Amino acid sequence: MGQDDNRWSQLGFAEEQAVFKGATQNVRALSEHWVAANMFCPACGAERLRTLPNNSPVGDFVCDTCAEEFELKAKKGALGKSIPDGSFRAMTARLAARNNPSLFAMSYDRDRTAVTDLIVVPRHFFTQDVIQARKPLSSTARRAGWQGCNILIGQVPLSGRIPLITQGIHVSKSDVLNRWRSTLFVKETSLKARGWLLAVMKVVEAIGKPEFTLAEVYAREAALAALYPGNSNVRPKIRQQLQVLRDQGWLAFNGRGTYRRV
Repeated sequence: MGQDDNRWSQLGFAEEQAVFKGATQNVRALSEHWVAANMFCPACGAERLRTLPNNSPVGDFVCDTCAEEFELKAKKGALGKSIPDGSFRAMTARLAARNNPSLFAMSYDRDRTAVTDLIVVPRHFFTQDVIQARKPLSSTARRAGWQGCNILIGQVPLSGRIPLITQGIHVSKSDVLNRWRSTLFVKETSLKARGWLLAVMKVVEAIGKPEFTLAEVYAREAALAALYPGNSNVRPKIRQQLQVLRDQGWLAFNGRGTYRRV
């Protein structure tokens, strides 16, 4: 990334406004141009990502080195807890696809022509739990019955929200790559088992301290039971996921029911 890569070009912004009448189209074009010009691949470190053709069914960018694909969503102001996306049906169908894209989520300050925050969510953190269906369009709408969705970024564990730019400040490339690699064990977990694993990761993060006890995780048993009402063995499931996280090096077991975040 160059020395000015945390800023959008004033000239580029004006040119996009001349091309597109709609503000949404302008933002999309400008944000995609910024990523193509400045973004490295957070999965393998390749210097550039290639822009996919318009209306590609899956993503917006691909890394020609590791074949990882990415979708980009940009919004004005803070990222918040959810990001609007496209078709709920298409999103649900692609969750299990091998080329389900990872997500770049960008926030920008239009007045300062600046990218303020940028995160990447690796594709293995996407489960049905983080996709929220929106109300279908009314019968009088041009696309009557079409149903969009929201990506519930706030439901993704912090480990899966890898920062690239935070309040205008760039995170080092080495840190981004290390954080991506530290999540790869999630990718190796089956989609069916992944929901529980991510839910327990989020509970551990919510405890908010580097060392914690099994009892503190059990204190959130009701919330986990509400997520998976069909499971009547919540505590054994919690212990199972903690063991997986320990075996993968995400946690360390200190003995006597205490754990430490690594």
